[in-house]
Amino acid sequence: MKEVKRLWRSFGYAAEGWRHAIKTQRNLQIHVGVALAVVVLAYLLQVTRLEFSLLLLTIALVWGLELMNTAIEAVVDLVSPDFHPLAKIAKDVAAGAVFIAVIIAVTIGIIIFGPPLYDIFAPMVVGTGK
Repeated sequence: MKEVKRLWRSFGYAAEGWRHAIKTQRNLQIHVGVALAVVVLAYLLQVTRLEFSLLLLTIALVWGLELMNTAIEAVVDLVSPDFHPLAKIAKDVAAGAVFIAVIIAVTIGIIIFGPPLYDIFAPMVVGTGK
């Protein structure tokens, strides 16, 4: 029974961390908003289960790296409140990891959403030729 309580407590700590990050991290708020838009668009465009799974995996990657970036920044600020070149490197590298994930996420979004959006909007832009 102790193990179950410890497990539930660990879930509670994780939820506290998520709530803190959502409340305080503007970039994570943006990522959550974009993710919601992606899920709605995926539903509207009726993407395949495989494509939807890839979108969810990509969302999880970006969110996870953003959370790790937040954790790294907090630890760096704790141990090095004054400017230090190594502290800057740690923060910049963590932010760079998020940036790379976002670039990949956008690329995957273009690959998945591009063709159906093109099919919808191209006739409006190009016209019917009449």
